[in-house]
Amino acid sequence: MNILILGATGRVGSQIVTYALHDRHHVTVLVRTPEKIQINNENLTIIQGNVLNKDDIVDVMHGIDVVISALNTDGTTTLSESMPLIIEAMENGGIKRIITIGTAGILQSRTTPNSLRYQSSESKQKSTRVAKEHHKVYDILKQSTLKWTIVCPTYLSDGERVGKYRIDRNFLPEGGAEISVPDTAEFTFKQIKARDYIKSRVGIAY
Repeated sequence: MNILILGATGRVGSQIVTYALHDRHHVTVLVRTPEKIQINNENLTIIQGNVLNKDDIVDVMHGIDVVISALNTDGTTTLSESMPLIIEAMENGGIKRIITIGTAGILQSRTTPNSLRYQSSESKQKSTRVAKEHHKVYDILKQSTLKWTIVCPTYLSDGERVGKYRIDRNFLPEGGAEISVPDTAEFTFKQIKARDYIKSRVGIAY
């Protein structure tokens, strides 16, 4: 497949790039600073650009089969501002499948089912700013025609790949407290072939 990975220099994004290249897919990354990508691989195309630039997004979509966004919030509104540009370019280019990394805060609350976790007592996070950004992206994706999946990890540790974890549609697995970066990346990457969680959020934890 031809896979576009956004946020490829981040903790999860860089691991997804590694998994995709290992499986011999062709990977395109759009990054502001290409020097941060330390991989040399004939199947890797590195394009310098910005997800907030509509022309950059349109250009990088040519020939792409699936988009994986591991963009993080970085204290900005980049996530919610870039998603409409990404969706428009995908819809215009006939690209249907997008997998994004969200946060467990935008899963449904078990204690208050009509609320999201970050809006309820279930969340331990003091600040809701990150979750609000991811919530905006969730709402934008819901209104699109795309086949989207939002992978929602709980606390992301820098641990090793375990290869065993629990997943739950729209909720965080009960009692889930953490998940490693490599396991989150692996599950996210697997969704390029899976059809189990189309138009769903997926909670992931040990």
